[in-house]
Amino acid sequence: MSHSLKPVSKQSLPDRLARQIRVLIQQGEYRQGDRLPPIMEMARRFRVGHPTVREALKSLETIGLVSIRHGSGVYVNRTDEVLVLASPHQAGAFTKRLLLDLLRTRQPLEVGAITAAVEHATPSHLKEMRRLLTTAEQNLDDDDVLNRVNMEFHRQISIASGNTVMLQTLDVLRELFTAEQRLILAIVASRERDHKEHLGILDALERRDAALAVERMRNHIEGVVKAVQKWDPEDHPVDSG
Repeated sequence: MSHSLKPVSKQSLPDRLARQIRVLIQQGEYRQGDRLPPIMEMARRFRVGHPTVREALKSLETIGLVSIRHGSGVYVNRTDEVLVLASPHQAGAFTKRLLLDLLRTRQPLEVGAITAAVEHATPSHLKEMRRLLTTAEQNLDDDDVLNRVNMEFHRQISIASGNTVMLQTLDVLRELFTAEQRLILAIVASRERDHKEHLGILDALERRDAALAVERMRNHIEGVVKAVQKWDPEDHPVDSG
């Protein structure tokens, strides 16, 4: 397996390291459920700094390839070939139009995912969603954790849908617009209300009530759309730099 740990050029960006790790996983060097080497070991073997490894792993977590479990390690979530790869380089200032376009693109996909998840979600899927929302409730004041957990909750719905193309399309949106999703969380004023809406969506899933699940998901995203529509970038400017 010596070929699996080729050093990365010192000029490489974290996304290049992420792509290399992704290839190793897809080639079978690491299998689903495997724990990756510790960050210190990976930094030494790939000849990069610890921050580069951490950023690369976070980007892989964003697309669902790995799961970062604090205090335990980094584990491989899946080994299947990613159908569509997104470029992580989104330059320029955040605009209201971009955020609204992102939400309106997500909405029909999220509604489609929840519709299918009502039929296909397993008890394991629902248990994981409940675990994520419990973590979210414990971190309502920590935007970094909350954003990651909320995105993973939505991703679990996509996984439960059983539709690989839908899952990976939403993964690409998350990978392309990670910073934008983080800004949307900052714009949404009430963490508690947002969390209650997530709980309501899970409740409808657990009841296997498709109409209620769709209604709650649509209303949830529409509420975020309305919050962004009220946002004034000039009063609260945020850019990608």
